[in-house]
Amino acid sequence: MEHAREDYNRIQDPTGLIPADEPVMLFRGQDKFAPIALVAYATAVGIASTSGDAEQIALLCLQQADKMVEWQKQVKQKEPDLAK
Repeated sequence: MEHAREDYNRIQDPTGLIPADEPVMLFRGQDKFAPIALVAYATAVGIASTSGDAEQIALLCLQQADKMVEWQKQVKQKEPDLAK
């Protein structure tokens, strides 16, 4: 699994389902823009996907976005940054 951020390389796929060279992106719940990104992704999936799972994928994204918004209200919200 190839993360965009070097410091996220410690986050791995213990079952080995994601190939070592496959790029992945991780959004944390505290990232104030993460819910917006998930809503945009859900919208794109809903509009453009021909997968039979598109509706369920979009719904899961929207549910996760809602959870992030609530978590940010209760715990922490911050601008994204790079590890120093």
